[in-house]
Amino acid sequence: MAGSSILLANMRRGERGQVVRVSRDLTGRAERLSALGVTPGAAIHVLQTFPAIVFECDQTEIAIEHTMATAVLIEPITAG
Repeated sequence: MAGSSILLANMRRGERGQVVRVSRDLTGRAERLSALGVTPGAAIHVLQTFPAIVFECDQTEIAIEHTMATAVLIEPITAG
């Protein structure tokens, strides 16, 4: 483990991690992300950060807005 968790919105292209938590709020973001497979324990790999955040989550490529990516807490995985 790398140490401290960060938001998916703050990750850089090429970084990998594991979903720790998806924040629940009134807009239903957690439910939408869950339906896409973004759940605690899922592996992610950031492919792009602009204009949208594009990442691979357990072999599925997903594109979400930056605002939605602030609801996802990630435990980064460091190489080596």
